[in-house]
Amino acid sequence: MFEGIYFEFPRVAFVIFFFIACETLCRMRLPSLYFPHTAQFMKQSVSASKVLFLLKWLAIVMMILAFMSPVKDEPYELEPKNGYEIALILDASQSMQAKGFDTNNPNLNRFDIVKSIVVDFIQTRKNDNIGLVVFGEYSFIASPLTYDEHILTRIVSQLQIGMAGKFTALYESLAQGVNLLKMSESKSKVAILLTDGFSTVGVDKVPLEVAIEMAKKEGVKVYPIGIGADHEYNQKVLLQIADGTGGVAFGASSASELKDIYAKIDSLEKSQIKNETFTYMNYYYFYPLFVALLSLMLYVYLRNKRGHA
Repeated sequence: MFEGIYFEFPRVAFVIFFFIACETLCRMRLPSLYFPHTAQFMKQSVSASKVLFLLKWLAIVMMILAFMSPVKDEPYELEPKNGYEIALILDASQSMQAKGFDTNNPNLNRFDIVKSIVVDFIQTRKNDNIGLVVFGEYSFIASPLTYDEHILTRIVSQLQIGMAGKFTALYESLAQGVNLLKMSESKSKVAILLTDGFSTVGVDKVPLEVAIEMAKKEGVKVYPIGIGADHEYNQKVLLQIADGTGGVAFGASSASELKDIYAKIDSLEKSQIKNETFTYMNYYYFYPLFVALLSLMLYVYLRNKRGHA
């Protein structure tokens, strides 16, 4: 029960010598010194008692122990997740306004359909640590890696076309996704890069080769997805990204094909993510404090009772 308990302020124990000195040198002044408001209840005729002596010193010792602050470090761990870590990289450029991607809902634009499919994907990945990168003319991390699917789906639902500019910084977005996964300790890092266009000349600040090398260095497997007609996105670049990082390139000309692609990616091999260990301090000062107050109350009660006997 007491294993692992230690004192935060062990030097407070030296206060005991002050009480021993007072017991020896100023014994007659003890009641008025420590209990000035109870002096009227004390009587000079109270005889010495071993019980009173023990109660008094029990209260003193317990009070000192309480001030020494006994504590115990209680470690606990977050359960490891049997999933992997994913960076979702979404194109929010102006071209995502195109409609007709879903034949069942022809009035919906590409971005709304993508958001709906991505939300469904996130909700099936309960054991995965997922982050979100949005790009257009520039790229930014919309959400760091998190297991909280509710927060992530809420962020996805609030994304808007053009919020990162109307052009396409495709290679920069890949580099940003790699940065998102850079601090991960998982053996399985995946980036799913979705776009419907070509990299805009003069906008991308990161060369394609540099972005691919960054992904290879960090062990990030990239699954690029091009949506729309074959001529609307750069198939050659997407294949180059996939081949360079060990991933697979996909193309989707409709919403149903895009759903099938995410279903295929859903079958990726899982790896255990390292669990996190935390420590909190459990305080036990209230136990000796309670004993001290109880002993003191009993001491005063018995002394007064004997005084009236």
